[in-house]
Amino acid sequence: MTMKKLLMVSVCALTFSQTALAQPVTGSVYTDMPTDFHEINSAFDYTRQDVMIPMRDGIKLHTVILIPKAAKNAGTLMTRTPYNAAHMASLGSSSHMASILPGYDNMPDVIVEGGYIRVLQDIRGKFGSEGEYVMNRPMRGPLNGTAVDESTDTWDTIEWLVHNVPQSNGKVGILGVSYDGYTAITALFHPHPALKVSVPMNPMVDGWMGDDWFHNGAFREEMLPYIYDQGATRKNTAEWWNSAYDSYTFFLNGVSAGAVGKSRGMDQIGFFRQLLAHPAYDSWWQLQALDRLLSKEGLKVPTMLVHSLWDQEDNYGAIAVYDALRKHPEAQANLWLAMGPWNHGGEIHAASMLGSVDLHSDTGLYFRKHVLMPFLAHYLKDDAIPLPARVTAYRSGENEWESMDALPAPECDSQCSSLYFQPDRGLAFTKPVGNAGQLTYVSDPDHPVPYISRPVISKDETNSGWRWWLTADQRNAEARPDVLSLTSGVLTKPFTITGEPLMHLTATTTGTDGDFVVKLIDVYPDEVDSQPAMGGYQLMVSGNILRGRYRKSFEKPEPIPANVKQVYSVRLPMLNHTFMPGHRIMIQVQSSWFPLYDRNPQTYVDNIMVAPKSAYKSAEISVDIADSWLQIHGRTKPTL
Repeated sequence: MTMKKLLMVSVCALTFSQTALAQPVTGSVYTDMPTDFHEINSAFDYTRQDVMIPMRDGIKLHTVILIPKAAKNAGTLMTRTPYNAAHMASLGSSSHMASILPGYDNMPDVIVEGGYIRVLQDIRGKFGSEGEYVMNRPMRGPLNGTAVDESTDTWDTIEWLVHNVPQSNGKVGILGVSYDGYTAITALFHPHPALKVSVPMNPMVDGWMGDDWFHNGAFREEMLPYIYDQGATRKNTAEWWNSAYDSYTFFLNGVSAGAVGKSRGMDQIGFFRQLLAHPAYDSWWQLQALDRLLSKEGLKVPTMLVHSLWDQEDNYGAIAVYDALRKHPEAQANLWLAMGPWNHGGEIHAASMLGSVDLHSDTGLYFRKHVLMPFLAHYLKDDAIPLPARVTAYRSGENEWESMDALPAPECDSQCSSLYFQPDRGLAFTKPVGNAGQLTYVSDPDHPVPYISRPVISKDETNSGWRWWLTADQRNAEARPDVLSLTSGVLTKPFTITGEPLMHLTATTTGTDGDFVVKLIDVYPDEVDSQPAMGGYQLMVSGNILRGRYRKSFEKPEPIPANVKQVYSVRLPMLNHTFMPGHRIMIQVQSSWFPLYDRNPQTYVDNIMVAPKSAYKSAEISVDIADSWLQIHGRTKPTL
């Protein structure tokens, strides 16, 4: 056959083949999707496994396992979360493990540089896991009569991992922020022998005393959207909506937290119903408070608690657990604490700014590199990596890291000082002489004090100030007639406070209930050469609220007798701060902080969560000057 004929045959064959392929088969449609698609991932520097790990009761939990291809005899870092494990690992977005990890709870510089196997797991009832979801599922006991809780699910998961991940060295650590910090603490109850270390960061510990839901009895109304999103559906497909751009207006129009929630159908959500049923610190709250439970359990696993000094969500839990455990000698051997100038979860990100305050260095990076990484490596690797100090603390104001053997005890000692109210709305370290009189303001629930400047944008919306509300300039509050502002003279020497200040406030009210907000503020000089915008800035370094009905007992509320002096003891959150020369110290007292906290009607009702509109009345508050002072742990001698 000639070359010309061969070419003609080939062209005909090709034409026939293309024509045949183009013709549909009568009565059928080709399939787009293969029965079993095989990813081409030979260029990846990790392998990914999505598995369903069985628990002791037969429920299976969705788990993502990321294994570096170079891993051999590697430690494992696990996080158990209600926030979508698949999303936290950015499914299929990169061939590099370091590129898929940035985001919630993931720290590539810690995980990838450390060569760790990364495990992310959906807790029961959320996203890819089976079972029923319970917000902060109580530990087995009076509130949980089943055979499972977060600790057993952690135990069962670790048991599966050590037998099914051959690249592992059999050493597992658990860490996480917020809710994932909660699960890192629950892992400490009857821990698996392979659990070698735990790092709860900004953990949810006690939702009534001072974490997400209440602070000393005042309900955090801004958390309703979270409860809605998290509790309504398995995959968070139901999304909260506002009826006003300004959340201040929205919640004011809604009257009470209960009414707002019910208007969104939240009475279908079990946890919301529990909130309405348990407004006081009754046994339902006490029996699930992790600091109380862990102090009885003891601490068998090396644990580093991580606390953010400006945590806008959970600024109670880490310090409460630390205080509970350090009283037990057997627990002290396994107890570490790190605290820095961060907001909620700020330690896992770049952190050279504290809101508007320039820290002049990346404090998040310092923590991860010099504190967290050696701590994890010491317990998860075979190398003898030196451990960090028992307490690593950032001292704001002077912007320095320091190491301590322990935090100062919460109880007052010889280093305690007191800042006393003065008749001229001043503050001094000496008590006023004689009858100093009273300072008076009117608290009107129809015009509550906003916790940040309006408009108040909902916490998950664009342009929301939620992440940094604790660092917001307090000058707008100072300008209001319903906020008492008392200011010291100018400091001539640095004055450092470390600990949890205690406010002794003596006051009367014309109402039969009321809230008392106390804020400790660092007032900057009128001019700041290095950062002009900070001139006169009022930086809150600690602040808290007390619902007046709980002034004597958190368990048993009672009305406030109108026009009768009462003492309100308000414990402020932990701070480690130096007031620098040229600065002044300010204390602000007010009776609303809205809509961060729901309004107090100021007339006594059985349950403020469902108070009717008619109950909200103005009240005149009179603060007794001579009998009001702030007790503080001053580490240096004050000089004004």
